[in-house]
Amino acid sequence: MTKILVRKTSTGGYAGFTCIGHSGFAAAGRDIVCASVSVLVINTINSIEQLAGEEMSVITNEEEGLIDVRFANPVNKKTALLMDSMLLGLQEVKEQYGSKYLKLQFEEV
Repeated sequence: MTKILVRKTSTGGYAGFTCIGHSGFAAAGRDIVCASVSVLVINTINSIEQLAGEEMSVITNEEEGLIDVRFANPVNKKTALLMDSMLLGLQEVKEQYGSKYLKLQFEEV
């Protein structure tokens, strides 16, 4: 299962997120759930960096399926919109394939 923990501040702003695990929907190279999540997450990180100019730290570990993103400052409007878009896509994947393969959680920090 892929687990995504989204960290938000008490005022509702994004503080970062962690994506970990492999969905287990199908064998490596054929896992459309894992591929969908990867595309959404990686494209969001690239977009935040290139289009929103947000400062963030990104830690990855391919074996564990880990991507950990922490924003250095309160996020700007572009970053918030990109995060909202990523979550919309992830919710759709979860609804389509089920919570057996993808779990979304939120945490106040």
